[in-house]
Amino acid sequence: MSSECDHLIESFLSTHRCSLKICGVTRDSDARGLVDAGVAALGVNFWPLSKRFIDPDDAAPWLMELKGSIVRVGVFVNADLDFITELHSKGWIDIAQLHGDETPAEMTILLDRGIPCIKALGIRDAGDLSSLRDYEQANALLLDTAAPGVYGGTGATFDWSLANEAKKGFPSMPILLAGGITPANAADAIATVRPAAIDIASGAEISPGVKDFAKVGALQAIVNSGTCESVW
Repeated sequence: MSSECDHLIESFLSTHRCSLKICGVTRDSDARGLVDAGVAALGVNFWPLSKRFIDPDDAAPWLMELKGSIVRVGVFVNADLDFITELHSKGWIDIAQLHGDETPAEMTILLDRGIPCIKALGIRDAGDLSSLRDYEQANALLLDTAAPGVYGGTGATFDWSLANEAKKGFPSMPILLAGGITPANAADAIATVRPAAIDIASGAEISPGVKDFAKVGALQAIVNSGTCESVW
């Protein structure tokens, strides 16, 4: 990984301010538009059952073109570890987001291979927070609305006070917040949780996989207006 990519990842996962990640990108024009809008990270979903799935070979040309311009997060659900490693080795992604039932041991294998990992965990109630400690070696934790079998992208929120409990337990861990965030509630989400990033798919779309740049612009403006280091 280049030092430029390292710097982008460090900035994206900084716990001193909030960044924006737009997930479920399926089109090259949308990917370039996110760079132009100043978005910190984009997510590409490589889970074949997702309505935002894109074949890695189809995404590769624009993922390579945008290397060093935006953090490129590959989203995987119970994928073969060698498959994830291959995409990272080819330079198509910067981070692996593990959004399925991956074990801590599987994540550790990827980390040992030099692949930064975000572990996504569905949160239903306070009992779900106990599993976070199993993944404390991750580069970041993503807290999403629990949706067994769906693995994100539901457009539903969860109790954000639980995210605050997670932050208390892991004060130095970058916490990403997902689940039903839109331009209408993003400011409240940021003020309530102060996450390292908000992660948005359906809340920034015209239809699954097609981004709405009026919403993207509004979200980026909210992030820019409310994330000065002095208020964190």
